[in-house]
Amino acid sequence: MEEIAELLRETRKEAGIELSEVSKDLDINEVMLQNIEEGKIGSFKDVFTLKNYISNYAKYLGLESNKIIDEFNEYLFEYTSKIPVKELEKTIELNTKEEITEGKIVSPYTLEKPKSKKGVYILFYILIFLLVLLAIFWSVNQITVEKTNAYVFNYRK
Repeated sequence: MEEIAELLRETRKEAGIELSEVSKDLDINEVMLQNIEEGKIGSFKDVFTLKNYISNYAKYLGLESNKIIDEFNEYLFEYTSKIPVKELEKTIELNTKEEITEGKIVSPYTLEKPKSKKGVYILFYILIFLLVLLAIFWSVNQITVEKTNAYVFNYRK
């Protein structure tokens, strides 16, 4: 990345162009361009945006943007291939947890929404209520038979 950054910086200086002028022409923040010229890729959240900035900057300076992007891709491959897989998995897991806790909109195909158990509880309480009503009705019916106590027997025919 240092070679790419130096090539961009030296080409701009040889052309006599100020960084502020490049910023206005390309509609890229001057600080971003300065970070590119210093090789600080850690200040960019998105690699694709960084590639786009580098490509546009190279085209603006009259350089072969495809060749510079290929060099950048090689640098990224070399840089990212040294990161342990476990560290990548931890980072992905943390980012996923942060997105869920921040309440961001997520794709229904990638993350499972927590299922609500309110319906189960309501159904359970209704079932208990109906069983209690049935028990009360049954016991009242057992105690009284045609408005007469069950322990009094009428033998009239």
